[in-house]
Amino acid sequence: MQKTHTFLATLVILVVGAIVIVSLITTNKINNQDRFSVVGSGTVYAKADIANINVGLKTGAKKTAAEATKDSTAKMNSIIAELKKLKIDDKDIKTSDYNLNPIYNWTNNKGQELIGYEVTQTLTLKIRDLNIIGDVIAKTTEQGANQIGNINFTIDDEYALKNQARELAIQKAKEKAQMIADQAGMTLGAVKTVTENANPIVYPMYSNTKMELGMGGGGDALTSPTVQTGQNEIKVDVTLVYEVK
Repeated sequence: MQKTHTFLATLVILVVGAIVIVSLITTNKINNQDRFSVVGSGTVYAKADIANINVGLKTGAKKTAAEATKDSTAKMNSIIAELKKLKIDDKDIKTSDYNLNPIYNWTNNKGQELIGYEVTQTLTLKIRDLNIIGDVIAKTTEQGANQIGNINFTIDDEYALKNQARELAIQKAKEKAQMIADQAGMTLGAVKTVTENANPIVYPMYSNTKMELGMGGGGDALTSPTVQTGQNEIKVDVTLVYEVK
């Protein structure tokens, strides 16, 4: 008799549990059927106020590692001194690459032969006065820079611009939702959730062209090149989930 009662109690618990699970699944299904989501994108454009550029040098093959290092150090110190004259702060000058490498030559008679050493060194610059970009290129080249590239333009403070893009994205999402609802014969209810793209896309003006400017400087003064900054595109995506009737 005891076993029968235990079996019946267990059976009742299982039946009740199954009913609860089915009820939850059904409720969730109904809730999902009562939801409608749309995605809206907002884009604003603004002129860049920061230029990022790589300025570097390659010494070419020197007889000894010490000679290559000495040559690189002298030229890079001159380049940095010129950047200081152009009012670029220390915090905006960063050594991003430094390599001292042996240089080998291969011949059929001698095989691999060490012919010298070479140093490559690169500075990554953040230029806040866009009017001096051309001067930076010209002046550093005069001091020995022979590898310049990876220039891109960004916006220092994008907060207000992202707010504008978000507002526009929400507006477009609402317009899209209303249009689709009208076409489908649905009635929109309240907005239940709003989700923003976790990583709003910012499209900077960019060029990865590296200018090989020859070994060393010290020639005639160069005319500063004109660099066009253009404008940047800031995009925010949002998803609105509506209740529908």
